[in-house]
Amino acid sequence: MIGDDRSILPRPWRSAALAFAGLGVCAIVAGLAWSPARTWPNLLLADMYLLSLALSGALFISMQYLSGAGWSVVLRRIAEAMMSGLPFAAALMLSIFFGRRMLYPWAQAGASAPNAAYLGTTAVFARMFVVLALWMLLAYRLRQASLREDDDPAPACHQRLIACSAVFVVVFAVTFALGSVDWLMSLDPHWSSTVYAIYVFAGLLVSGLAALTLIALALRALGPLSGVVNPGHLHDLGKLLLGFSTFWAYIWVSQYLLIWYVNLPEEVTYYVRRTDGPWMRLFLLNLFPNWVVPFLILLPRAAKRNAGVLGGVCVVLLVGHWLDLYLLIMPEIWSRPMAGPLEAIIPLGYAGLFVALVSRALARAPLLPSNDPFLAESLSHQT
Repeated sequence: MIGDDRSILPRPWRSAALAFAGLGVCAIVAGLAWSPARTWPNLLLADMYLLSLALSGALFISMQYLSGAGWSVVLRRIAEAMMSGLPFAAALMLSIFFGRRMLYPWAQAGASAPNAAYLGTTAVFARMFVVLALWMLLAYRLRQASLREDDDPAPACHQRLIACSAVFVVVFAVTFALGSVDWLMSLDPHWSSTVYAIYVFAGLLVSGLAALTLIALALRALGPLSGVVNPGHLHDLGKLLLGFSTFWAYIWVSQYLLIWYVNLPEEVTYYVRRTDGPWMRLFLLNLFPNWVVPFLILLPRAAKRNAGVLGGVCVVLLVGHWLDLYLLIMPEIWSRPMAGPLEAIIPLGYAGLFVALVSRALARAPLLPSNDPFLAESLSHQT
């Protein structure tokens, strides 16, 4: 049960998170009953968002181990807690099977896709099951190896974590590219882009860093990590957010310019759809929360070390990632943007679920990995 009393967050926070999650369930049930054609795209968007946050936890840990970073040890348990959302996100993604005909042209009866054998219902959802199962297995191995290190200071435990991270990164690189094509790019089976998976990956990484930073700031303010997460850690997190939001913008511009310059009919349809009529405002707006705001605000050193400023930028980035996924999904399904109670309540429900899961996972292990060889370096880290 995610409503267990063992939690690191104050009771009102937990109650609010569970209330939002319950409200989201009610909205989904009502939406599927009265407007399934509008509900399923919102569910695909919410599922991809939750999956991105959960996956980013495992990716952050793996990146830190493989780079030999010591500064981030005090943040490791936060990233592990974010991984706890993977089983729920996987189950929710698999439920898309029941709404596939309202989302994917290749899943409709009598439909013909350019790669019919590859984009068949059985093939796509079999790949989805395998990919999600691999991610959950490798995340579980990372978590178990980390907990085992708490009881055993032997160097072999740390080496096992590095090995698990290496396996995860290699598997993730291949499977995430497959998943991006199957779950998002195939919404238009006649369009393709060679940098699409990298673009989706960039959004995942930035939103995951923003979520991790917000959780660290909350634990710092509430007391559990007070005096542990210092301005040096915030500075490094701010630099990562600045760098990877700029990377996202670089991929965004690269894809757009290449397609615009070559101007092939089978490629430009993607951007024609997103720059037509009411979609144009959202298309242009997308750059601001995902790059312009973090770039301008986080350039000064003082801004990166200011908890209030950094937290505000993280909120903007998380909203920006939602908008980014919205523009990846909805123009392929709807003729115009839609906004209403359903589009507001479902995200709140998923946010409540994520907060409840992270809070529960944080309470299941010490917040600091006691036998990590770099713990002392991380505790005294300064930038």
